[in-house]
Amino acid sequence: MSKPKKVITIGGGVAGTEVSSLLAELGYDVTLIEKNSQTGGKLNGWSHLFPTGRPAAQVAEFLQHKVQRNSFKTICQTDVSQVVFGNGSFLVKTSGDERLPADAVVISTGFDIFDATRKEEYGYSVYENVITSVDLENRLKAGAPITTAAGNKPCRIAFIHCVGSRDEKCGNHHCSKVCCVTGVKQATELAKQLPQAEIFCFYMDLRMFGLPYESMYREAQEKYNIQFIRGRLSEAAENADGTLQIKAEDTLSGRPLKMQVDLVVLLVGMVPGKNTAHMADLFELQREPNGFLQTEDPHLFKNRSSRKGVFLAGTCTGPMTVDETLDHARSAALDIHHYLQNK
Repeated sequence: MSKPKKVITIGGGVAGTEVSSLLAELGYDVTLIEKNSQTGGKLNGWSHLFPTGRPAAQVAEFLQHKVQRNSFKTICQTDVSQVVFGNGSFLVKTSGDERLPADAVVISTGFDIFDATRKEEYGYSVYENVITSVDLENRLKAGAPITTAAGNKPCRIAFIHCVGSRDEKCGNHHCSKVCCVTGVKQATELAKQLPQAEIFCFYMDLRMFGLPYESMYREAQEKYNIQFIRGRLSEAAENADGTLQIKAEDTLSGRPLKMQVDLVVLLVGMVPGKNTAHMADLFELQREPNGFLQTEDPHLFKNRSSRKGVFLAGTCTGPMTVDETLDHARSAALDIHHYLQNK
């Protein structure tokens, strides 16, 4: 019998672990390369997932169980340093001096979080009571009570949508897709924990992708009294007592607005990962104007890259929810299987 064909997956987040598990289950010799100390990616930092409120740990455990069951090789704390092409195959060299041959490569390097310090007017890392949605999610996962920097329960909280998304000044024209529903989810969680608090969401326009998400939005208003104000934040300033004064414009009424709040949460968007750009250079792949990896065809071949034998899975191609990422990884596994069977 011939030896099983070899596949290398670069990136061990949701997409990378799922596509690797499925390919190993199909009988391929799979090696997963992950730059961090463990697989799971950003899912490891999430508390609960929309729209059901399921603990993120359940999905992480499901993926880890599949990894253990299919027992493919995983190399952590390693990155790809060089790629050699030849005769329809690849030789991948790593930062750990491994030389790994492959018949196909999957790139699943995910995304990065927008650096909120670039929006200086919002005061992130300057004012202690300005945090990001990632910071808040970490607190929620830890089960810690949500307090201000002084340890007090916040009485008034402002969520700011589209931080780093749809922002020409930052060079990001794309919508990050998950920020609006993340804001609704997190605002609802805070309303449950802090029923006496006033919670405001400042948005440009709400983009609630997915069938259940509109219901989440209505419930946030009707059941939890979360108030939605159409208008982008222009400035945040700290008062002497540590509270924050924010300035915005209510674009529905056409009037400027000032508000004093105890806590500001910046809903930071998805941007192309630095490692994604590195992979594009190494494998000589095409990228979209927004920096994400370009697929061969947006309708017919969403898992194929501009180079034959190199496939794409997950958010290296653009913003996705967790369920969309899993679906994208599964379609990638099927596409790779078809490619290798006919190679």
